[in-house]
Amino acid sequence: MTEFVMAFTVFLALHSVPAIPAIRGRLIATLGRRLYLGLYSLASIAAIAWLFYAALRMDYVELWEPAPWQAMVTLVAAPVGVFFVLAGLFSGNPFSITLRSSEAPTGAIVAVTRHPVLWGFTFWALGHLVPNGDLRSLLLFGGLALFSVGGFFMLDRRARRRLTGDWTTETAGAPLIPFAAILAGRASFRIDRETIAAFVLTAVITFWLLAGGHLFLFGADPLLLAGS
Repeated sequence: MTEFVMAFTVFLALHSVPAIPAIRGRLIATLGRRLYLGLYSLASIAAIAWLFYAALRMDYVELWEPAPWQAMVTLVAAPVGVFFVLAGLFSGNPFSITLRSSEAPTGAIVAVTRHPVLWGFTFWALGHLVPNGDLRSLLLFGGLALFSVGGFFMLDRRARRRLTGDWTTETAGAPLIPFAAILAGRASFRIDRETIAAFVLTAVITFWLLAGGHLFLFGADPLLLAGS
């Protein structure tokens, strides 16, 4: 448990950096945007790998029994989550997390939600929590989901300070809740190159994971429980 707490603390601290403009700006000014993003990505991968490793080393304490329907939740929610994360990272977004520069045009995914990356992690985490009914999974995936939801409000405060226009007007076509603006007629659903790229890459990743990649990386076959 101690190692898991340490790993989660490092994970939280590392992922708080982009939300602190002074630190983020200083790092970009020193390293350059591309090097900063590259090093930050490597550090993020290392932190999440340590977090998973620490969780797997914890004792297994069952909280609920697995069932085939639970695996189906993961098979739906996880690819949706991956798509949202990739589409968000690929697209320009003045409100939230993106790999694009501030000058990049706003992507189509922002009309679905202004926080696609955070929603993606939320879908992915909750999708994995349902079929893993043990204490370590609850702490790992539940903690990641709570961290993502908390990020909604943290990034909104940051965007409010940065943007000069009226917040209600600025976000009318970029809702917090997915598809809210489209259903209300405040935004139009559209597809751009970034969403197409995210969809294709999501399909490739999902196929690889189901074809044995998930078993190779994590020692668990997501199709096994669904077919049982």
